[in-house]
Amino acid sequence: MNAPIPATALQLRSLVQADGTLLVSLEPTPMPTPGADEVLIQMQAAPINPSDIGLLFGPADLSTVQVTGTAERPVVHARIPERAMPGMAARIGQSMPVGNEGAGLVVAAGASPAAQALLGRTVAVIGGAMYTQYRAMPAAQCLPMPAGTTAAEGASCFVNPLTALGMVETMQREGHTALVHTAAASNLGQMLNKICLKDGIGLVNIVRKPEQAALLRGIGAQYVCDSSAPSFMADLTDALAATGATVAFDATGGGTLAGQILQCMEAAINRTAKEYSRYGSNVHKQVYLYGHLDTRPTEIQRTFGMAWGVGGWLLFPFLQKIGDAAAQKLRERVAAELKSTFASHYARTASLAGVLSAEAIAFYGPRNTGAKMLIDPSM
Repeated sequence: MNAPIPATALQLRSLVQADGTLLVSLEPTPMPTPGADEVLIQMQAAPINPSDIGLLFGPADLSTVQVTGTAERPVVHARIPERAMPGMAARIGQSMPVGNEGAGLVVAAGASPAAQALLGRTVAVIGGAMYTQYRAMPAAQCLPMPAGTTAAEGASCFVNPLTALGMVETMQREGHTALVHTAAASNLGQMLNKICLKDGIGLVNIVRKPEQAALLRGIGAQYVCDSSAPSFMADLTDALAATGATVAFDATGGGTLAGQILQCMEAAINRTAKEYSRYGSNVHKQVYLYGHLDTRPTEIQRTFGMAWGVGGWLLFPFLQKIGDAAAQKLRERVAAELKSTFASHYARTASLAGVLSAEAIAFYGPRNTGAKMLIDPSM
């Protein structure tokens, strides 16, 4: 080992108790020792993605947040509504580490040549438990950052970039030629726009506010529809007719939006229909729900024929489905375009303790566009 390394490391953990109390705290854990093919990473950057918030707070009511403990070791308390507790049955009593991805400096390495080659390098990793001061990982699962790349620049090079690329890959594999994306002004949405612009793919962006529409148009987006506008349905139908998009990826999940997209897809298709069919068009229309920003039930009013589908889509099952070789091609593209197409932007950076303040939780907890937060566990 080339650097003084403590005997324990702080790790952020989330615990659901049987009485419906959520506890989020920093817990000391034994310093991991890397095996022969592993490295020890001093974590320096880890983003808070919506999927991380899902594990961090679960269905807890964030309006009930209270913070106790000390400034160095805060403890977050929140109440989980009784109706949500049945879904937490498998989590009760388990202190769970949080954080899907991150980046940092390799400070110790096992004896294998692959591990030793990473010593002193900045690497990006994915695999859970990244909200920690130190993380041991197999060398084969580390993505070395190009020279001059910081941990902050590499911290988000998995979840959002691979999700955006996965959406495009899904579109192509299922025979669609253009796609729709909701909550489209997010970091992920901006990446997807850059991919589609670069690859010549039609993309319809759905946002909730005029300023989000302006942001996307500012980076070159051609089709942006504001769901708060009175003309939303007409605007969406026009954009779908222009692009021919027949697959959508919906981050909101609840409410009426998925059904509205299918309705407008059918209306766009019927503009060029040669004859009327009482069963609707035979062009398959698909909406994938990949997020849950809207916690209401998903409402579908069937006004779009019989050739349609609504399902779930998640990154990791998709990567397993396409296989290692195809997934590696996507990772290589991310590494090559890390500072352009796949650059991430953060509104704030905080320490492990800092992200557990009531003020910080109120900022990033609602998952609002423009409120993406980065944790620096080395602070």
